[in-house]
Amino acid sequence: MLPSAIAAMAEQMAVTGNASSLHTAGRAARRVVEESRERLARAIGARPSEVVFTSGGTESDNLAIKGALAARREQDPGRHRLVVSAMEHHAVLDCVDHLVAHEGAKVTWVEPDPAGFISPRAVRAAIEEDPDSVALVSVMWANNEVGTIQPVREIADVAHEFGIPVHSDAVQALAHAPLDFAASDLDLMTITAHKAGGPLGVGALVVKRAMPVTPQTHGGGQERQIRSGTLDAPAIRGFAVAVEEAVDGREDESERVLRLRDRLITSALDLGYGITVSGHWEAGDGIRRLSGNAHLLVPGCEGDSLLYLLDAAGVECSTGSACQAGVPQPSHVLLAMGVAEQDARGALRLTLGHTSTEADVDAFLAALPAAVERARRASGIG
Repeated sequence: MLPSAIAAMAEQMAVTGNASSLHTAGRAARRVVEESRERLARAIGARPSEVVFTSGGTESDNLAIKGALAARREQDPGRHRLVVSAMEHHAVLDCVDHLVAHEGAKVTWVEPDPAGFISPRAVRAAIEEDPDSVALVSVMWANNEVGTIQPVREIADVAHEFGIPVHSDAVQALAHAPLDFAASDLDLMTITAHKAGGPLGVGALVVKRAMPVTPQTHGGGQERQIRSGTLDAPAIRGFAVAVEEAVDGREDESERVLRLRDRLITSALDLGYGITVSGHWEAGDGIRRLSGNAHLLVPGCEGDSLLYLLDAAGVECSTGSACQAGVPQPSHVLLAMGVAEQDARGALRLTLGHTSTEADVDAFLAALPAAVERARRASGIG
C-alpha cells in the first residue's frame, strides 16, 4: 500500500459511523464515502453516480456479468449469449462457466492473436453469428498474465453498432495505463484498490446510469440498489487516496518501471537459456503492454519448480498456471494465444511496481541461472 493510503485508512478506522445511518457519526461516514467517490470518479474519468463500491475485482466482475445478463434477459428473453475473450481472468471465466452450466446461457469465446490481442474484427465476427442473442460483450482492458493492453474503445464501438453493452475488467490497467471511463464508452468497468496501492478487499464496478444491472446480493440496497452491504468507509477512503496518487504520478512512474522491465527482459534473454517473451514486447513500449509486466517462457523447466527455487532465493514471482485437483495446469491465456502446452508449463510472470528498484532486477538476474539449471536437472534436461 502507498503510505498515503495507509495513513488515510488508519485515520478513518479510528472513527465510528455507518454511512447508512442518519445520526451524526453516520452522516460523517457518508460524507467520507461520497467525497471518496468523487475523488475516485475524477481519477478514472467517470461520474460519481457511476461508481458502485464492492469488495473487489471478483465481486465486480460477477456483478457485471451476472447482473447484466439477468437484466437483459428480463427485457428480452432471447438475449442469452455472452461474447467473451478467451484470456479473461478467472473471475470472469468461471462466472461465465457457471451461467452456462446453471442458467442456460451460451458463450462465444473470442480467441486472441499470438501476441495476446483481441481484434475488434474478431469481436464483430462473434457478434454477427447471431446479433439478437447477445446480451453482453466482455473483454479485459489489460491482461493480468502477459500484460497486453486491448483496444477497448474500438471493441465498444463495434458492440454498440448492434446495441450491445460492453464490460471490461480494468483491474490491471488501473494506475498503470491511461484509464478514462467516459472516453472508453464502456457500459461497465471493474477496478480494485490493491492494484493501485490501496487496501485489499475493496473495489468498484463503474456502471453507466442507463445500464440496467440486476443485483446479485439483497439487503439494504446501499449502492444504487445494485449492491447491498454496509460500506467500508476506511477502505473506501484508502482506495480513493491511492488511486488519486497513482493516477497523478502514472506517467513518470510508468517510465521508471518501463526501464526496469526492459532491462529485466533484455538481460534474461541474453543469458543463453533460450528464454522468450510471451505476448507483444518492444523496448520502450508501454502503450500495448503494461509497463511493469514481464512474462517469460523458460524452456525445459516446470514453472512451479522455477517459482519455488526463485522464492527460496528471495524473488517472488508467479507462473500464471492454475492447480486443479493437485495437478498443475498450464495457463489458459498462453494456450489461447497458441503457445504449446509444454512450453506454457515453463512460464514465469514478474510484475514491477512502485516499490521495485534496480536492485530488485539485479537480484532476479543473479538468481535466475541457478534456478533454471536446477529446474532443468529436476526435469531430466541437462
